[in-house]
Order: sequence, then C-alpha cells, then structure tokens
Amino acid sequence: MRIGIRAHDVAYAPINELIPNIHKQGFHCMHIALGKSIKEFSTGVEAMTPGLAMYIKELCAENKVDVAVLGCYLNLCNPNPVKHAEIVEKYKAHIRFASILGCGVVGTETGAVNEEYKYEEANHSEEALECFIKNLRPIVKYAESFGVIIAIEPVWKHIVNTVERARKVLDAIDSPNLQIILDPVNLLYPGNIKDQDEIITKAFELLGKDIAVIHCKDFIDEGKEVDLKSVAAGTGGSDGKGGLNYPLLLKLIKEHKPYIHCTLENTVPENAVATREFMEKLYESL
Repeated sequence: MRIGIRAHDVAYAPINELIPNIHKQGFHCMHIALGKSIKEFSTGVEAMTPGLAMYIKELCAENKVDVAVLGCYLNLCNPNPVKHAEIVEKYKAHIRFASILGCGVVGTETGAVNEEYKYEEANHSEEALECFIKNLRPIVKYAESFGVIIAIEPVWKHIVNTVERARKVLDAIDSPNLQIILDPVNLLYPGNIKDQDEIITKAFELLGKDIAVIHCKDFIDEGKEVDLKSVAAGTGGSDGKGGLNYPLLLKLIKEHKPYIHCTLENTVPENAVATREFMEKLYESL
C-alpha cells in the first residue's frame, strides 16, 4: 500500500517546497489538482506546458513522490454547450500534461445534469448515465492516443452513484485506459451506511480488476438527508472510533492490491501524519 495525500491538504508552500514537504511527512505519493495546490503562478490550460510537467516530474523523482492522481474534477454533463466545450478542452490539456508528467491516472468524478454540479434525483436516471457515457467516450479515446489512464470516481450524489453503475460505464466504453478511483465513503449516504460492508465487498467483486487508486477518508453522520460529513480516516463515527470499516477495506487491499496508491483525503496539516500512521499500523496488523 503506497500511502499518499492530496497536495492541497498539505500546508501551502511553493511547488518546489511542497513536494519535498510531502516526502518529509512520510508519504509516497500525492493527488494533485494544479489549481488548488499551486498559487504562485497560473495553472490554466495556457500554463500547462511540457516544461511545467517535466519540472514537477523532476521534483517528484528527487523526493521519491509518485503522482498518483492528476485531478480534473469537472462536470462532463454540464448542459451548457459553451461551458461543456471548455471543459472538454481542459480534460484534453490534462491528458497531454499527464502523458509527460508520468502520473498514475487523470482522475475525475462523474458529474451532474445541472450547471451547478449539485445533487438532484435526475442524476440517478438512466438518461443521465447515457449522457455521461456518451460524453466520457471521446475523452477516453483521446487518452488512449496519449497512453494515459482516465479514472472515474463514483459518488452517491453524482451520476455514477453505485458500484453497479460504475460497472456499466466500464463495460459500455470497454477500454483499458478507463479505470476506477474507489472512495468507499463517496458511495455512502445516510440511507445506506448500514450496508457499507456489502458495498465495499461488492466494489472489489465487480470493479476489482479496474480499481487503480483508493481514496481514504472517514465520515460522520450528522442526520442530514443526503450528506455525510467527511473527515480524516479513523476519526469518523459519533465516538471518534471511525465510521468506515477500515479493517475490511485494508484487508481487501492487502489481499488484492498490496501496492496500490491510497491517498488520504480530508486531513489537515495537524493530523495528516497521525492519519498515515493509523493506516499503516492497522494494515500491518491484518
């Protein structure tokens, strides 16, 4: 298990200091969203040059930090045609950038049927799923031409909200360049947290061969209708003992994907190292 962190969850520093700091905290990889992690210069499409990709690649090599995920979390089902065209160009730029950077995957979630990228019941319709598959297909085709992997992250509030729908997308597009980022907490909402063991197990059964990265966080149920509060791994539940069944998740990782990139989410600088240590100690005990 290669444990990493989102670069924007680390205390801000210029990129030439940020990546060494990630290494110093004992992390082996990172999930980087350029616009969230780099503040000292523009990271728009015009700045995503081969030179920048090679510079970040050099910093990562020097500090033994893999780029597990290059984040491009934009709504591929945005119904505004002008905005959709802009989003497609941003995906293509990230794919080109990733091909030079040498990252594990370009990661994305699966969108919503509205411009606000928010939950509504229509996100879970068959029409929404068809829209997502249609709009994702040319992005994956573009990624194939650059030898880059696109990984989609199912989220309960988005279009691909279940393990079964994720399998439908994989089968419909049928490309080795389309894989999965598994975030078990993102598949949960207050109405199904009691079924989390079944959902985690089913994710490995139905998606196992296509899971490229795992996101690790925890949750607190605050009694809301569709939302769970996301917190650092091992700090969820109502008693601080953890809401997510980490023994089950880590057992499945150890059995099936022992060197997978696992990136922490929803940590803060004050608890990131402790969260990594929690994961490592539990993993070793299984």
